[in-house]
Amino acid sequence: MSTESSPAPETSVPTCYRHPGRETYVRCTRCDRYICPECMRDAAVGHQCVECVAEGNRGVRRARPHTALGVRGASSSVPVVTYSLIGVCVLAYLAELSSWRFITDFMMVGQGVLPNGKIVGVAEGEWYRLFTSMFLHQRGGSFGITHILFNMWALWALGPALEQVLGRWRFLALYGLAGLGGSVLLYLVDPGNSAVGASGAIFGLFGAFFVIGRKLGGQVGPIVFLLVINLVLTFSVDGISWEGHIGGLVVGAALAVAFAYAPAARRRLVHIAAPVVMFGLLAVLVMVKTAELSPSI
Repeated sequence: MSTESSPAPETSVPTCYRHPGRETYVRCTRCDRYICPECMRDAAVGHQCVECVAEGNRGVRRARPHTALGVRGASSSVPVVTYSLIGVCVLAYLAELSSWRFITDFMMVGQGVLPNGKIVGVAEGEWYRLFTSMFLHQRGGSFGITHILFNMWALWALGPALEQVLGRWRFLALYGLAGLGGSVLLYLVDPGNSAVGASGAIFGLFGAFFVIGRKLGGQVGPIVFLLVINLVLTFSVDGISWEGHIGGLVVGAALAVAFAYAPAARRRLVHIAAPVVMFGLLAVLVMVKTAELSPSI
């Protein structure tokens, strides 16, 4: 009796799920679908398909790179703080052009009398003048529009580099406290005088640029030259508040030293403590001067 062998069952060859015409025996380790060499992406174990890799990347939070000072940088390279400060100063200048009262209401003055006989100033409880004055600029006089043009050029030239290396909140703290330092020194030395301008904050950037440049081994010659020229003008041209410039320079340089030379093990603590301590010191000086100008009866 003869026997006939039955034919072997046909088996289909697996193909890539994205390219049905391509044979493959490799599966994605995540979704188990067949993938061809073009669709393979190396994984920790085996290979994954392009869709699983993309889905995995969406669930992973990308770490922000650290700057040259060892601090976490911004998520974007756009100097948002610098541009915002320039925008606020420009808007304030436009408000000044619309009304002189905008200047008299927000300029820095320790204690003064308006033409209508009203006593104004920081000593009268208007502490906001210590901050608002750094966003105002002369709209006439011997400097005119060049006052705001130079300050905004300096902010545009120095701000992005410092904001990148310091990070946004450190840069903003340094700028604001440097401007405050200029107002405070004017209040301490000559409370009856008035002043406007971002020059104190700009001088703070000069000092910070020098300190950080030295720390990172960069060229500091140009900033030293610019600083010397401005210091000469500060003490030789009438109408310039040297107190605002020097106060801003000292505060900006001091904060830059704390930011640049903080020990790595305690860097975050020092970076937080330095602006807080500086603000506290300036606040105490203001309160002491206010008590001197407004003795209790």
